[in-house]
Amino acid sequence: MSEVSSEASARSEVASESRRRRQRVGAAPVWSGGDKVRVEGGKRDRDAKRLIGRHFSDASVQSDTELWPFKVIPGPGDKPMIVVRYKEEEKQFAAEEISSMVLIKMKEIAEAYLGCTVKNAVVTVPAYFNDSQRQATKDAGLIAGLNVMKIISEPTAAAIAYGLDHKTTSVGESNVLIFDLGGGTFDVSLLTIEKGIIKVKTTAGDTHLGGEDFDNRMVKHFIQEFKRKSTKDITCNPRALRRLRTACEKAKRFLSSTPETTIEIDCLYEGIDFYSTITRARFEELNMDLFSKCIELVEKCLRDAEMDKSAVHDVVLIGGSTRINKVQQLLRDFFNGKELCKGINPDEAVAYGAAVQAAMLSGEGDKIVQNLLLLDVTPLSLGLQTRGEIMTVFIPRNTTIPTKKEKELYTSYDNQTSVSFPVYEGERMKSTDNNLLGQFELCGIPPAPRGRAQFTACFEIDVNGILSVSAEDKSTGQKKKITITCEKDRLSKEEIERMVREADKFKSEDEARKKKVQAKNALEDYAYYMRNSIREAKIASKLAEADRKRIEDLFDQTMRWLDTKQSAEAAEFQDKKWELQISFNPILAKVNQG
Repeated sequence: MSEVSSEASARSEVASESRRRRQRVGAAPVWSGGDKVRVEGGKRDRDAKRLIGRHFSDASVQSDTELWPFKVIPGPGDKPMIVVRYKEEEKQFAAEEISSMVLIKMKEIAEAYLGCTVKNAVVTVPAYFNDSQRQATKDAGLIAGLNVMKIISEPTAAAIAYGLDHKTTSVGESNVLIFDLGGGTFDVSLLTIEKGIIKVKTTAGDTHLGGEDFDNRMVKHFIQEFKRKSTKDITCNPRALRRLRTACEKAKRFLSSTPETTIEIDCLYEGIDFYSTITRARFEELNMDLFSKCIELVEKCLRDAEMDKSAVHDVVLIGGSTRINKVQQLLRDFFNGKELCKGINPDEAVAYGAAVQAAMLSGEGDKIVQNLLLLDVTPLSLGLQTRGEIMTVFIPRNTTIPTKKEKELYTSYDNQTSVSFPVYEGERMKSTDNNLLGQFELCGIPPAPRGRAQFTACFEIDVNGILSVSAEDKSTGQKKKITITCEKDRLSKEEIERMVREADKFKSEDEARKKKVQAKNALEDYAYYMRNSIREAKIASKLAEADRKRIEDLFDQTMRWLDTKQSAEAAEFQDKKWELQISFNPILAKVNQG
C-alpha cells in the first residue's frame, strides 16, 4: 500500500506543478494565436498523441520531428519535450501536458453545456497503445483534473456506438470489422455482437499510420518540387513547413471529392510564391504502400481470429482518413465488392461510444444502454519463465478481459527456499525472446525434495488492461504480488509486430526446442523420482543394499551425463530415461511384492 500511496502522491505533485505552470504560462502559446486554436489544436493534439508514452530516441519520433514545424528535444529519462517560445521566453512541455490542455478545453465546453462541474471521464486510445502510453494518457487526465474512470480502445468505442443501434434492429450473432483510420493511428478490430453483448475477438493496428503520414508524403513531394523550381530548401524553415503542411492537408481533403486540386501559397519562402497541382492518381501513388499496409493488417486480424472474410457481416469505417477513395476501394475489393458501412459518423463514433461507456459506468442511460456488455481482449500472450527458459503461458493473446488464470507450480531443486517469478509478454516459446515486464520473489518456502513444495501462480487483468501477478505457497499461505505498471516501459508497436513475425518464422524451431526441453526435464524428473523413492522409509526398509547403491549410482551418473549433454537432442534424453526405467522398474516391483 505504501508504494501505491507514494506513486499517487508523486503524480499529484506532477499534476499540481503542471497546473501552476499553466496558470503562469497559459495554454494559448502552444497553438500560437487565438484564431488558430480551432484549426491547429487538433493537429497539435495528434502530434502529442504520437509522442505520449514514447522516448525521444524512438525511430518513429525521430522520423516525425523532421517535418514538424516545432522543436522537440530530449528531456529527463529521454522523454520528448515540445519547445514553445512565448513572450521571448522558451518553454518546454511534455506530451502529457499538451494532451491535458486539450482535455481542459473539452472539460470547460462540457461544463458550459451541462451547467455543472465535470469530474469523471472515459478516455479512448488506439488499440495498440502499450501500457506506458495508456498510463501516460491517464496522467494527462490527472493533470487536467479529471478522474479517468476507464480507458478503452478506439475501435471498441466505435463498436459500442455501432452495437447500440445494431441491438435494436438485428437478430442473431453478427461479425463486425471496425476499420479505424484516423489522423495519426490505425486500428482494426474484429468483434461479434449478439443481444447487446459486444465481444472483441482480435485486434491489430499501427500507432504510427494515418492521415499525418499521407500529409508527410505530399509535403516531401512538394519540398522537392519547390527545390527544383527555385533551388531553395525550405526544410530549415518551420513557418514555411507549417504553411505547406496545412495546404497539403487541405488538398488531401479535396481529393476525396475531386480528381485534381491545386496548391497556392503566397511568399512560401524568401518571397517566392509556390503554385502546383496534384491529381488523385498521384496522391494515391505517393501513399500506395501505406494504403496496402492497412489491408495487410486487416488480413492479419482475420487470420488471428481464424475467420474467413466471407463471414464478416459488416465493415464499419471510422476516422476521417477512411474518406480517402483508394482506401475504400482497396477495402471493398478485399471483401469481394462488399458495401462498406457508413451509417455512423466516422468523426463522432468513437466519442459517442465513449459517452455510452461512461453512462454504463455511472449507471445512467436507458435500459438498452445498461444492458450492453463490452468484452475487450489483450493483444499479447502473458506468462512466467519456467525451467529451461520456457515461457509458460497463463493468458494467451486475444483473451477476453477482464480475466484471471491460475496454475499450480512446483520447486525445481532440492531444499529450494525461494522461487523467482519473471513475468513476460510475447509469442515465443523461449522466454528470453519475449519482453520482460517485471519479476518478484517468493521466499520462506520450507525445504523439501524437488517437486514437493507446491504453490499457486495467478495472472489477473482488470478492465483497464492492468496486469497483476501473484504467487502463494500452499504449505505456509505466504503470498507475494506484483502489478505491472509503466515504471518499466512496455512494448512498442514495432516490438509487438516483430514478436508475432518471429513467432511465425521460428515456429518449427521453437517446437523442436520445446520438445527437447520437455524430454530433458522428464529425464531429470524421473531421476529425482527414482532417487527420492528409495529414500522413503517404507521403501528403504524393504530395499536390498546392492539395489539401493545401484540406484544411487545411476542417479549420480545421470546428473553427470546431463551436465555434459545440455545440447543433446530430444531422442537422446528419451533413450536415457528409458534406460533408467528398465533399471528401476524391476527393483520397485520386487519391493512392492515383498
